[in-house]
Amino acid sequence: MLVRIAENDEDIKSIAELAEIIWHEFFVSILSPEQIDYMVEKFQSYRALKKAVDKDGYRYYMAYDGDELCGYLGIHDEGCGTIFISKIYVRADKRRKGVATQLLNRLRADFPDAGKWYLTVNKYNSGSITVYENRGFHKTRSLVTDIGGGFVMDDYVMEKIFES
Repeated sequence: MLVRIAENDEDIKSIAELAEIIWHEFFVSILSPEQIDYMVEKFQSYRALKKAVDKDGYRYYMAYDGDELCGYLGIHDEGCGTIFISKIYVRADKRRKGVATQLLNRLRADFPDAGKWYLTVNKYNSGSITVYENRGFHKTRSLVTDIGGGFVMDDYVMEKIFES
């Protein structure tokens, strides 16, 4: 398993293509097709990812199994030892094979002094919630965010605190 940082437009395009696949196969039991399409365009499209990198200071990690991109992680370093994990997604056929663990291990290696990671997760995404809890995250609050288009994100905020 290779994990590397997205370095150029081709990498961002590859992440956006993988996002389209993952979102349409994974979230169909949680979100309507209309909301999936809306959220992919707003948050996972090439345009959205490119803006996140160029203007908002996000970094994307790419996980490969051989030559095949199979997962990605998006983060924002908020300073003061806090990392926001904005995206962590793994292709269906690569789940439960350590891809998310490898992505998180790389994140920890790159930010060894971070004292807190946090993320948001859909309240109905019980599988991911369990994965995060097993990795030391805990729910801190509920959050409903109006994202436009008549849609909301109904999430838990989860965080992981690292001991100094």
